[in-house]
Amino acid sequence: MEYKVKDLSLAEWGRKEIELAEKEMPGLMAIRAEWKGKQPLKGIRITGSLHMTIQTAVLIETLTDLGAQVRWCSCNIFSTQDHAAAAVVVGRTGTPDRPKGVPVFAWKGETLEEYWWCTERALDFSGPEYSKAEA
Repeated sequence: MEYKVKDLSLAEWGRKEIELAEKEMPGLMAIRAEWKGKQPLKGIRITGSLHMTIQTAVLIETLTDLGAQVRWCSCNIFSTQDHAAAAVVVGRTGTPDRPKGVPVFAWKGETLEEYWWCTERALDFSGPEYSKAEA
């Protein structure tokens, strides 16, 4: 899986905060509960460019739970929470050595050149994991 974040060792901290945030986001949790088994977004590819925060991590994981293929970047070079980005890349069942989450291209303090590189990477669904047959 392709990604670029500051430090995957921050994923455990990020995962704990995601679990706390889920308790404070009943709307997204209700959507997950109702639609996860139905996979209404299966085959849909979503590129997100939004502040890479813990709350955004809950949104990203909701989109993937509903079947979407997701790639993400931040919309602001200063707003990324690096522990959130790391947790999304590692995923619920991965480890920093074997990430199983979502490709994220974001870290706090990106240069303008890095920002545009991250945006381009988030838009690229050309890898083998993005089969044309599934789209």
